[in-house]
Amino acid sequence: MEYKVNYPEAGATRTGTLPPGYRHLERTAVLDATLPEAADLLMTWGLHERCGLRPEASAERAAPGVEVVLRFAGVLHIPCQVVWADETPDRVGFGYGSMPGHPETGEAAFLLEAADGRVRFTVRSFSRAGTVAARLGGPVARFLRSRATDRFADAMRDACLRT
Repeated sequence: MEYKVNYPEAGATRTGTLPPGYRHLERTAVLDATLPEAADLLMTWGLHERCGLRPEASAERAAPGVEVVLRFAGVLHIPCQVVWADETPDRVGFGYGSMPGHPETGEAAFLLEAADGRVRFTVRSFSRAGTVAARLGGPVARFLRSRATDRFADAMRDACLRT
């Protein structure tokens, strides 16, 4: 499959060995949910919606090749393409990469793993500024990226709380 991403290391978030030359982020949360419950929220863009994004995807479910534009606050348009997806009994998730027009260059993964009766959610990414504005806003852009990563982990944990 040919991808439209704007970086050469497509798929690197799948294994966790992230390429040099980028900023790396990783956050993990233990969930109070079964893997199928959490997987449905993740793979159908529901987590992104809970984080205040408006995903406009070429498919209802994340799968390799699916393109998604994440819209935020009516001003940001963030184009991405899914470069890998896993759906096994113990592991569900996907990674998407930046496409031309994205303020950054890199990839983010959203991964659910079941082990020892628990479900763990991990957000893992590598990125660097992809536009002049992102480069000029260096510290602010890094802070926002870190906050967004925290927000994904918190939103997934909150969505999976049993009442």
